Amino acid sequence: MSNNPFLWLIAIPLISTPVIYLIGRVFGPGEESSKPCPSQYITLAALLATWIPYILSVSEVLANGSIEYSSQSIAFRIDGLSLLLAGLVLALATLVALFSGAYLAGEKEQEKYYALLVALVGIIAGLGMTNDLFNLWVWFEAMSISTYFLVAFYRKQPRSLEAGIKYLVQSAIGSAMILLAIGLVLASTGSLNLDLIRQVSTKSPMLLIAGALFILGFGVKSALVPMHTWLPDAHSVAPSGISAMLSGVIIEAGLIAMLRALSALSLMASEWGIILMAFGAANMLFGNLMALSQTQVKRLLAFSSLSQMGYVFIGLGLGIYANVINGVRGGLFHILTHGMMKGLAFLAAGSLLYALHIAAGDHMPLTKSDICGAARRYPLPALALSVAVLGLGCIPPLAGFWSKWQIFLAGFETQQVWIIALIVFAGLNSLLSFGYYAPLVIAVYRREPSELVQNGHPLSFGIQAPLLLLSVAIIVIGLWPNLFTWLTKPAAAGLMTAFGG
Repeated sequence: MSNNPFLWLIAIPLISTPVIYLIGRVFGPGEESSKPCPSQYITLAALLATWIPYILSVSEVLANGSIEYSSQSIAFRIDGLSLLLAGLVLALATLVALFSGAYLAGEKEQEKYYALLVALVGIIAGLGMTNDLFNLWVWFEAMSISTYFLVAFYRKQPRSLEAGIKYLVQSAIGSAMILLAIGLVLASTGSLNLDLIRQVSTKSPMLLIAGALFILGFGVKSALVPMHTWLPDAHSVAPSGISAMLSGVIIEAGLIAMLRALSALSLMASEWGIILMAFGAANMLFGNLMALSQTQVKRLLAFSSLSQMGYVFIGLGLGIYANVINGVRGGLFHILTHGMMKGLAFLAAGSLLYALHIAAGDHMPLTKSDICGAARRYPLPALALSVAVLGLGCIPPLAGFWSKWQIFLAGFETQQVWIIALIVFAGLNSLLSFGYYAPLVIAVYRREPSELVQNGHPLSFGIQAPLLLLSVAIIVIGLWPNLFTWLTKPAAAGLMTAFGG
């Protein structure tokens, strides 16, 4: 294992998970104690240690191209797409672990939260690297189980349990579809290795059905409309750090798993591209319309994730369908920027939720009226929330503008009328999103603060530091949009090659 740094990228988080749990269980603070949980410190140490094999893996892939590793029936392929997903989950998890110390102070069983958070990093890294269908399903199922317990962390609250059960049931149905699709692929090709399947697959009805099942099964986790119904409930009741993970990386991990599976059936690439664009259009419109009517901040942000993922589906779909690599690059770039912006939005909203409700001992949802005038007392969270939603709304020079712009340009590059019409539709939906983003910004900068803001609890450095780091990152990427080309370019090239481009 020492000669393969990417294996340590999976191993360090998974080995750390039981250690974090046991130490927190034995030496953690008592019930309702505000003392810090030792599990948080071990979590931060484990995640910082995981950055070492990640950096080594990046260097190796950039120097030598993709890396393949197999042991009996387990196959790994480490390429730009793997590194993009692993880097995103590792970055967000590190910031969430820092954010969660004060946020969870006094909560019972914090060690479970931190252990599962670290486990998610290793699981999602493994999911992004696997090169065979069965182990792709295993990693995907492990991700579903881990996130179920995190969604239902506040298990004594009925809304939390209801959201957790809904998430579990829908995830189980999706997993069953994926397993059935894997069986169809195995029966048709005699293999589960993605490279071997790609060599022998045909445009048979059985493989077409398998591809449709992959889209539906993985579509549950990647929030394809209408398989999205778990998402607004889960986001609104989960701890805010987990809401950031769900929207910032979990739904993206589901999409990348879908792309890995569909790439093995590359002879039908044009069909998959059209289907992705169709779902993208539905996601954008439905997500925007639902977000417009929301009064709860986290629920609003959850529905906006549906719309934002629509841009990713359209970018990837038009790239795969029309063989336009800039579409795939734009879609992958928007995965990265959306993960950062939506992670920041949920952490900023979570910091206000903590200051106005959780610190006072209640778990009432955060509403638009609650945050009126928040900038008066909480200037950094108000600024961070504004940066996040304005970036999501495609305001230059923030990061979200450039990732969407790249998708739009790729659509015009195809010179196909119906795709150009779809891009115009996407642009209009971006304007529509200001119908719910702008009121959030206006609310936090109102002259008169709400009563909750006036009586709010102060925020610690640990809660505010991730907000500052992500805000700066979004602004910096907006000013220098080529900053992550080294990551998105090889990821797009590898995905296009997998789909026969």
